[in-house]
Amino acid sequence: MTVVLFSLAFVGLAMRLVQLQACRHEELSRLADANTHRAYWEAPRRGDIVDINNSPMAITVEVRTVCADPSLIGDMAPVVAHELQGYLPVPFEILKQKLSPARTVGRDAQGRMVTNEVHYVRLAQGVSEETWQQIHAAMTNLDFGAPFSKLSRQDRQRYQWIRESAIFAETQQRRNYPNGALAGQVLGFCGMEDQQFQDHDVSQLIGKDGIEQTMNATLTGVPGWRVTEIDRAQRELVSLRDEDVPAEDGLDVALTLDSGVQLFLENALQRAMADHHPKSVTGIVVRPSTGEILAMASMPNFDPNNLSTISAETRNRLITDVMEPGSTFKIVVVSGALEKGVVRLTDTFDCEHGHFAYAGRVLHDHEPFGILTTEGIITKSSNIGAAKIGLRLGAQDLYNFAWNYGFGQRTDITLPGEARGFLYPVRDWSKVSIVQIPMGHGVAVTRLQMVMAMCAIANHGWLMHPMIINRIQRHDQALVQQYLPSRIRQVVGDATCRQMIEALKTVVTKDGTAEGAAMADYVVAGKTGTAQKAEHGAYVPGKYFSSFIGFFPADDPQLCISIVMDEPQEGYYGGKVCGPVFKDVAEHCASYFNIPPDPERMTNREPLVAESHLSHRFNP
Repeated sequence: MTVVLFSLAFVGLAMRLVQLQACRHEELSRLADANTHRAYWEAPRRGDIVDINNSPMAITVEVRTVCADPSLIGDMAPVVAHELQGYLPVPFEILKQKLSPARTVGRDAQGRMVTNEVHYVRLAQGVSEETWQQIHAAMTNLDFGAPFSKLSRQDRQRYQWIRESAIFAETQQRRNYPNGALAGQVLGFCGMEDQQFQDHDVSQLIGKDGIEQTMNATLTGVPGWRVTEIDRAQRELVSLRDEDVPAEDGLDVALTLDSGVQLFLENALQRAMADHHPKSVTGIVVRPSTGEILAMASMPNFDPNNLSTISAETRNRLITDVMEPGSTFKIVVVSGALEKGVVRLTDTFDCEHGHFAYAGRVLHDHEPFGILTTEGIITKSSNIGAAKIGLRLGAQDLYNFAWNYGFGQRTDITLPGEARGFLYPVRDWSKVSIVQIPMGHGVAVTRLQMVMAMCAIANHGWLMHPMIINRIQRHDQALVQQYLPSRIRQVVGDATCRQMIEALKTVVTKDGTAEGAAMADYVVAGKTGTAQKAEHGAYVPGKYFSSFIGFFPADDPQLCISIVMDEPQEGYYGGKVCGPVFKDVAEHCASYFNIPPDPERMTNREPLVAESHLSHRFNP
């Protein structure tokens, strides 16, 4: 009988071994690996965003995500929760719940229901290094209510695991913008997104707007990982690492922006908001010869450190919004007519004393002008004069020049959300379009399109691609990629541009519409715009877009600056409200970059500031 029982036992044992070694080998191997191996995600450091001079504008700082292994804590969850509640912004009851042992229910590879112990929970994110060190010290000295010497060997081992391994921290990245709201709309902001890695979520910074979004792949880098064996307390056995692939940090993006110029611009726009109470005001500073954007801002703005300050009103209106440009668009029709040879600056036009009937509509001027030259039409900003030049140029040529200046198409600046604007083909024009478009009605543009068109006149007729990124570099500033200026096309010839500059100089005189934009030591060329706003298909009395776009020195243009206000309340003519803001920004920039003054405009001025670190970029 004994032999039979032993035989049956051996047969049963053999069958069990066959079941475990043959039938369930893969399943049990996976379980063994899960119990003894761990894979760790290593997030790459997100690259910085810096200005042209390597001054930081967006940086990555490391914080901690405090985590726990509830399987090690067991019935000591209340004790550990009580210890942690003084350091983490989490209520005691929630901490206790998270720290208590739990199991998850799921299915294995064969579809069978299985339960697994929970080894990983997050307690709090964004914890400072200082706070984490305090938590670590508190856990190391955690008191379990009984002298260690009186505990059993098993309890001493268990409590030691709780002290050393139950609470741990993962390094997490946080995006910081050291200059606060400065250039916030250009920089954009980041959000944390979870990605699944080895059965738990890992967080990674993802760009949500601005340069952070468009250059996200460059800034993000490549994650690394390591696979290693662990002991019972979930501690890594470094000597038994199976794989160790280091993360490749993201690259830094250097912008064309200059933080100093950006600060000048934003301060001037803030003053304009206080003085004129517009719905919004925008400004941009561009180097005409290269298309480099040195400053770009829209008020109201937001602080990317505080996402609650972001709203629809804080968008980057320079690229997202379209408007009828008004009289700044006259540079298109006049330069086109000069280029085609259908007018000269000295040709005269009867401006009908402010009333001109065409195709059942009556056009008006802001003053009752009589006979004006082509140059005088620019000087005085006559709508009727521009309309008559448009009639002489012809519909198709007017459309072609507008298109070649970049209207009706995106500039493809490296920023998200850019609008295309509206420039309808001639076949879709009404009978009055030929006289409305020359005065800046019946066409919708972005502020960026309009300033780049003015830059083309300052740049011998060459339309440039707007540049917001200067280079890509490693964190040690080793160059990876240099971005170079890019010409799109020559819209008009150099001779036409010289004539246009002579006409645009007269705008910033006592006879023109922007005397307030005149600078003491530089000749300015520019154009005003005052466009009545259209809402629901009709123009609204008392609501205007006011603008001034100019460049200096007029005969050797170094900077082009655009200022646009939406519904200013204290005056609305572009020359009156935007011209002085232009002057404010321009004079600061002239001093900052040490731009040599025009010899014929030298005055008893104060000496220039010490040479800027960027003055070499503006050699005459």
